[in-house]
Amino acid sequence: MIQKNPYSPDERARRYDAEHARRLRALAYRMLGSRAEAEDIVQDTWLRWVEVDESGIDNPGAYLSRLTTNLCLDKLGSAAVRREQYIGIWLPEPLLEDDLLFGWAPSPERQTEFAQDVSVAFMLALERLSPLERAAFLLHDVFDLEYEEIGRHLDRGTDACRQLVSRARRHIKAGYARCEVADEERQRLAAAFAQAIRTRDIHALAQVLASDAVMVADGGGKVSAITRPLCGSVGIAKALIGWAKLEHNRGWRIVPTVVNGLPGCLIVDDHNHGAPVQTITLTPATGAESRIGALYIQRNPDKLAGIVQKQAVQD
Repeated sequence: MIQKNPYSPDERARRYDAEHARRLRALAYRMLGSRAEAEDIVQDTWLRWVEVDESGIDNPGAYLSRLTTNLCLDKLGSAAVRREQYIGIWLPEPLLEDDLLFGWAPSPERQTEFAQDVSVAFMLALERLSPLERAAFLLHDVFDLEYEEIGRHLDRGTDACRQLVSRARRHIKAGYARCEVADEERQRLAAAFAQAIRTRDIHALAQVLASDAVMVADGGGKVSAITRPLCGSVGIAKALIGWAKLEHNRGWRIVPTVVNGLPGCLIVDDHNHGAPVQTITLTPATGAESRIGALYIQRNPDKLAGIVQKQAVQD
């Protein structure tokens, strides 16, 4: 006798959205660095899940996580080709405060750790890993799966998965240093940054930046953006204030927000109905004296399309 699913189609869809979809989006976004592709993967996972007899699945969450991981691994192959053809610097799609991981927020005690795990710097470090290293590392170190379960996800042995995670950690450590800065200090730096931009004060802005600060921007070949990293506090300050003074940027407004778990800002164009122009993620520098060490600017309009613009009152 053929078993039937214990839930109606509507009930299965409700349970999928309530119990699984947000976690799967979080996994897919970290794997792919793309909000739009993460949404597609979660939708593809659902289309496959709806064909499965749920009564025969002991752990739906593990089954769906495994399916999402495999779909992401397939996607990463074509993504690598697109990265090679990408114009300029590639940065992940931004996630803003009210949208962080599509509504999947961490508990208060994990907020700092969570901010590190979706930061732009961390996402760029993940880009240096092979697809299997990336999947194994995320499943173990971020999503807390045991090696045996990771093996079932990746169709690999336990020892092989342990080696994948170990190699990934070495690569991550070589390319990314976690920066433990109190939330109050991050907020202070973000406020000082925004105020210096608003007042067009080059000196004040340079004082907020570390002397060896780095700024990178992603225009995707669609809009103007610096094509290589810009280094040094004074040079970055002059460039940002210079852009702010341009006549066609006069309608731009700074909206403080959280970008990928860290304080930053959304720039909107009030001359164009408040349309998003770019996001800026501010990453604190390491060292005794707190400054902004890196600025990641997302200007590619394709990667800003997922932002739901909220009208905010400028300070």
